[in-house]
Amino acid sequence: MSEKKNIIWVYILSIAFILINATCIYFNFYYFNLFPAILLVLLLALFSLDKLILLVVFLTPLAINLQDYDEGFGLSLPTEPIIFGIMLIFILKQINHSSVDYKLMNHPITIAIILNLAWILITSITSQMPLVSFKFLLSRLWFVIVFYFLCTQLFKNYLNIKRFFWLYIVAFTLIVFYTLYNHYLLDFGEKPANYVMSPFYNDHTIYGAMLAMFFPVLLFFTLNKKYSNSIRFTAFLFLIIYIVALIFSYTRAAWLSLAVALIFYFILLLRIKFRTLMFALIGVIIVVFTFRAEIILKLESNRQDASQDFNKHIESISNISTDASNVERLNRWSCALRMFEAKPILGYGPGTYSFQYAPFQHANEKTIISTNKGDRGNAHSEYLGPLSESGLLGSITFIAILLAVLSTALRLYYSIKDYEMKRLLLVTILGFITYIVHGALNNFLDTDKASVPFWGFIAMIVAIDIYHKNKGEEKSSLESES
Repeated sequence: MSEKKNIIWVYILSIAFILINATCIYFNFYYFNLFPAILLVLLLALFSLDKLILLVVFLTPLAINLQDYDEGFGLSLPTEPIIFGIMLIFILKQINHSSVDYKLMNHPITIAIILNLAWILITSITSQMPLVSFKFLLSRLWFVIVFYFLCTQLFKNYLNIKRFFWLYIVAFTLIVFYTLYNHYLLDFGEKPANYVMSPFYNDHTIYGAMLAMFFPVLLFFTLNKKYSNSIRFTAFLFLIIYIVALIFSYTRAAWLSLAVALIFYFILLLRIKFRTLMFALIGVIIVVFTFRAEIILKLESNRQDASQDFNKHIESISNISTDASNVERLNRWSCALRMFEAKPILGYGPGTYSFQYAPFQHANEKTIISTNKGDRGNAHSEYLGPLSESGLLGSITFIAILLAVLSTALRLYYSIKDYEMKRLLLVTILGFITYIVHGALNNFLDTDKASVPFWGFIAMIVAIDIYHKNKGEEKSSLESES
């Protein structure tokens, strides 16, 4: 009887929805069509928060960003309202029933993240544009809470790491098809490559960054013999699609990031320690700084602009004389450094670069794509942006997060026993490296497109470190006992 009652209620509610929705459509009110989707999100939020987080991962590549440049407010729909809701649920649960994972809270990466957030809070209070800065802080908080703190718990289930990968990849592949189709209509030209992924991705740079970030992951699923032939073949098809998309994205930073990731792969094979790597990096920085004049002269001799010809396009990476994109980056970086010189301790406030940098531009450094309105990107650097917005500690605390991640990742990779987990950790590290390289040339962490995988990849490394790193050792001990 109860089952019959349930079926009757399903029919009643369905008919009621159809009648109400038909009435709304008749009066040109179409938003009621969203009711089932909103209801699904609410049910998942109440009864299955892990599935809602994974749903957001899938929706992220498909989300559309609404940006108000005059007020400094942007919103990615439908993902950011859902992420904000998940954050509120997490906070309410912590208030009602506080449960602290001390292993997570005491982890070096967590400490580095908290220090960075604390400094963003301080510099938001002292900001030249407090409303913009607190919006930036709120945005950073919802990404960190959901895709770092909650995802580390989500990744206690090892399979959820793979689900995270596949959900982003599958949804992103739909955008790749959409982009390639639009590009085909425009004869795969180099200039249209800047906008054919709109409105899902703002331009080809973030689109290329995400292609590069998930490229090592697809290699893992393609080459791993543990998986069935159907999974490996599917991953191989995706890999081919991503290669084609990379070529026609005309994103030089993506190819550069993959080249650096390949170099880092050999560093891991040679088992070079983190300390040695840091000394080598400091040495490179010293050499570059010592011979900076000679290097600049050499770079200025390159006059190859961006081109549809692949070899010439790659060659144009070092053109700092005539390539408008490269020269504009130098302009933005120079502005960021001048802003830092003007306010070295507290900066102008998180998220304010776009609205504050115009007076710091020099006429001889401006390009045909320069603007005073802040509607064409920001500092084009994850490292110089915080330097100008939050002072020296803003940049140092962010770099500290990256160093903590790399230190943890290298230690884990050299000690972990389980072969598959070692391979999975490897591609997570390499994907993360591609974004670190992109961070020198662009900054996308104010968007869900990049923040979701960025903090998600960090959460994977931490989850493996805290919950899964002894998996291989446990297997070995069980085998020896038997």
